[in-house]
Amino acid sequence: MYVASDPRSQLAKAAPASTNAPRPLGGSTYARFYDTEPNQTGPQHRTWLTRGENFIVAYCETQAGASFARSGQPDEYMILLPDPESLVEIDLNGTTTACSGHAVVFVPPGDSTVRVLVGGRVVQFFTSRAQDLAEQCGEYEVDPNVAPFEPWPEPVGGFRVRTYSMDVPQQEGRFGRLLRSTTFMVNYIYPRSGPRARNTMSPHSHEDFQQISLCLEGSYVHHLRWPWGNDADQWRPDEHAECGAPSVTIIPARVLHTSEASAPGTNFLIDVFCPPRVDFSRQPGWVLNADEYPEPASA
Repeated sequence: MYVASDPRSQLAKAAPASTNAPRPLGGSTYARFYDTEPNQTGPQHRTWLTRGENFIVAYCETQAGASFARSGQPDEYMILLPDPESLVEIDLNGTTTACSGHAVVFVPPGDSTVRVLVGGRVVQFFTSRAQDLAEQCGEYEVDPNVAPFEPWPEPVGGFRVRTYSMDVPQQEGRFGRLLRSTTFMVNYIYPRSGPRARNTMSPHSHEDFQQISLCLEGSYVHHLRWPWGNDADQWRPDEHAECGAPSVTIIPARVLHTSEASAPGTNFLIDVFCPPRVDFSRQPGWVLNADEYPEPASA
């Protein structure tokens, strides 16, 4: 249900799920980092963790000198550097790569270290295969409708640290700034000035994957509606949850949702999916690095 001016109105409708064996619906997660204590602290960083079915989010506020090491990381992970003035170095297999802010970075599996040279926000996304981080997230509500995670094909030319500047101008007909890797897809949506017009909402649902909505500026009201099944004891009330910055909202599969920017100034929301979305990938010109990360044959 998109307004005609929304590029997502071009998407083909997903096939409905089988109704032979209906499964319970998962619950939402609202991780309001500004209202909670960090999971990890150090002299140069504070880090909050939250998770969904296939992924883990680590939101870090850093100063120069902070360092994040991964040993035996099982698969590719993603880093968002939203602050233009920030600067990090990534050590991998004896090679050091400098990554400036206002960028998205994909880091290969194995041993790697992220060193912060100029502080700022560092948001890392891992699959739930990172067991050490999953254990620090605590309990979460399982979403039984999410498809098991399967990585997408390796990038053309093999794994390496890949950095993408978000200095990408808007283009009519393209939805945000989309990038994908073997594990994640990010939509680096352009910031919105002021509240969203209430006659331009976009209620929709995803059949078998969750959505991660990362609020970095302003505030959003996340409207969620759980469809009714035959068992009235499993019905849930609608939610209209307001989340400021920084926060992460995790939207369950099959739940109708739309997000309403509500602050009078800048509102900045980034959407992330694990693994990448097939429907977005099928839209010509939407995925900015499609030539580097191929789609699976099944897509």
